[in-house]
Amino acid sequence: MKVLKDLLRDGKFAFGFFVLVVLVFLAILSFFSPYDPYRWNVVPRDLPPRWPHILGTSSRGQDVFWELCFAVRNSLVMSLIAGVFSRIIAILVGMIAGYKGGKTDRLLMFLSDSFLVLPLFLIIVLIGSMAKARLSLVSLGLLLGVFGWAWDARVIRSQVLSLRERDFTYTALLSGSKTLSLVFKEYMPFLTPLIFATFIGNVSWAIGMEITLAILGVFRVEIPSLGTMLQWALNYQALLLGYWWWIGTPVVTSIMLFIALYLLSISISEYLDPRMRIQRIGKSTR
Repeated sequence: MKVLKDLLRDGKFAFGFFVLVVLVFLAILSFFSPYDPYRWNVVPRDLPPRWPHILGTSSRGQDVFWELCFAVRNSLVMSLIAGVFSRIIAILVGMIAGYKGGKTDRLLMFLSDSFLVLPLFLIIVLIGSMAKARLSLVSLGLLLGVFGWAWDARVIRSQVLSLRERDFTYTALLSGSKTLSLVFKEYMPFLTPLIFATFIGNVSWAIGMEITLAILGVFRVEIPSLGTMLQWALNYQALLLGYWWWIGTPVVTSIMLFIALYLLSISISEYLDPRMRIQRIGKSTR
């Protein structure tokens, strides 16, 4: 709680946190929706924003506000799956490579570098095209998680290399601590803020990939998400027909989500930097 209070003093973090809370509220609100997101023509078509359809209706006969709630929920769930799964891989690879060193380090870093130089976008599009009919939110999240860990594993490895040379590491080894106990009990407190910061970046990347895949028609368009919502609006030429509320809703929501995640990541990175923390403390004491 103390860390959260310190972070909330930063305007960037406060704004990003507020936007994220609003979007999470919309995602929770989707469980109380009066409409089935998979049914069409449940409301009059192409109505501009007015009560009771506060964000208007689409050409598919769906309420845009409730469609947005489902879209935000699904996009957040998918990106969280991708972020958590990629963090597990990145933590294991980074910790093992940094602590073990030698041949193990070279082998794992070769694997990491291989993922960094591969054309991941084209590979993901190819796999998505081949498995489109079976590509659910969970499977898409796992797919993105498989390809989203390499750079963060190198960052974690560099931090572990630094921690390995500290005095407390030698003290723990001399006291008989086992490797797993040392890595997860002694190193994890130092790595947790770094893992959280890279997690936010990976979530943002996963959401961007989902939107891109949906617009390209690779992801299943019947599943409500920010990407499929935008894809349907483009298919029905909402921009040309002047249905700004339909296409504008996912665009503005996506932009606000990306800005919020970016500001959260920047604020956390500044908080982790000792020099920036000293400057922030100095400003708050004036």
